[in-house]
Amino acid sequence: MRVALVHDYLNEYGGAERVLEALAEMWPEAPVYTAFAVPGSSAVRAFAGKKIISSWFQNIPFYNKLYSPLRFLIPWIWKSFDLSEFDLVITSSSWYITKGLGKNEICYCHTPPRWLYGYETSIDWQKYWPVRVYAAIVGHFLRMYDFRQAQKVGLFVANSKNVAERIWKFYRRRSVVIYPPVTHPSSSDTTPVSPPTLGGESYYLIVSRLVGGKGIEMAVEAAKKYGFKLKIAGEFAGLKKLGGVETIGWVSEEEKVKLMAGAKGFLALAKDEDFGITPIEAQMCGTPVIAFNGGGYKETVIHQKTGILFDEYTPEGLIGAIREMGEIRWDRKAIRKHAQKFSKKVFIKKMKALCRSCLK
Repeated sequence: MRVALVHDYLNEYGGAERVLEALAEMWPEAPVYTAFAVPGSSAVRAFAGKKIISSWFQNIPFYNKLYSPLRFLIPWIWKSFDLSEFDLVITSSSWYITKGLGKNEICYCHTPPRWLYGYETSIDWQKYWPVRVYAAIVGHFLRMYDFRQAQKVGLFVANSKNVAERIWKFYRRRSVVIYPPVTHPSSSDTTPVSPPTLGGESYYLIVSRLVGGKGIEMAVEAAKKYGFKLKIAGEFAGLKKLGGVETIGWVSEEEKVKLMAGAKGFLALAKDEDFGITPIEAQMCGTPVIAFNGGGYKETVIHQKTGILFDEYTPEGLIGAIREMGEIRWDRKAIRKHAQKFSKKVFIKKMKALCRSCLK
């Protein structure tokens, strides 16, 4: 069976790239087609040794800076690939409308493009009125294109029930839910990370790219106002430097595990997260999660068993959740056991079964 993998683009390594990595592990001979691949980027490094086929868009000068302004070229980018020789095409689709590209196509949808359907994005790219006008015109035509391409997909796989609802809302297509693979380098799918013995330090942790839409500003405001210790790990990617809290910057996977395992609680504060992998990583370390009661968090955090879900999106709502967390005696073993439901082993098993059934 000849399999092709198709991904938006290869630049930053994040949750979508973890899914692609697992798919590439399942089909090691499958080439990866993509709009462009930025040499030396974290995503390209993750796929060293894989056959990566980029589109003509990569030949445009400064393509890695222009792919957002030139998004109107998306239909022609994907049209340039001929995937007819493959028995199965698996597309990994998020904001670059990567779908409807081959026969027997399974589209693993991380979300319908947030910028097309009014969801908050990490960067306020429509800040200025000329850009808003441009977005309204281009967005209109690309929404029609997105819908047409969605009708060509053989089977949709959603990364959460939350995204499955969006797929039905915008495309009128049913989908199968298979959660993304979550692992740690120091843990296997069967042996979770054990937390270290906690010392006198007590802190709450956020692990995220420092961009808008993640609730980071609200957490910083709450930490300053109510005096709890907050650590933030992640690359600065849009937000200005944050004062009054400990910003660690980029950390390795091993360092991230230690931070998560040593935290009193992990904070997940995006208002409408598509799915959210880091809260599960924290739970794999036995650390309870405080999450806003919305989006994919509702599917991964069990209230008062593996964490706290809160409704009031304010510093007061967050501190109320922190106080509630402090009143509960947490079973770290039970938290880790819950997180194993989202392991790579489970993902691969379900995806293989699904692909076999599609090709019968």
